[in-house]
Amino acid sequence: MAIIIVTPPKKLSEEDFEKAREDYQSYIKITADIENEIVVLGGEYHADAEKKLLEMGSKQENIWGGGYNLSINEVETNAMINIRTGRNDNPEILDAKIKAKFIKLTEKVLHEFI
Repeated sequence: MAIIIVTPPKKLSEEDFEKAREDYQSYIKITADIENEIVVLGGEYHADAEKKLLEMGSKQENIWGGGYNLSINEVETNAMINIRTGRNDNPEILDAKIKAKFIKLTEKVLHEFI
């Protein structure tokens, strides 16, 4: 299980991109602190990356999950860690502003590979 941490403007290397695909060849799990622009790629569970971000000082309300589907070249905003009672009662990121931030940050990190 490879977990890659990227903080723009640091660029994602091709080696790290390939490591992020180790668990799922056509899908890269992505967990991000959308306020501090810290992105964790790869791993088997979003919760593992969420834990890492919390250990690094991220706030729970800023951490969201999704992924990049390499088969259809699309950012997805669906993860169990997105379920928050009273705020986001669905695995899908429902708030349009949060969703847009997540997608923009994901594209910023992966732009050379997608």
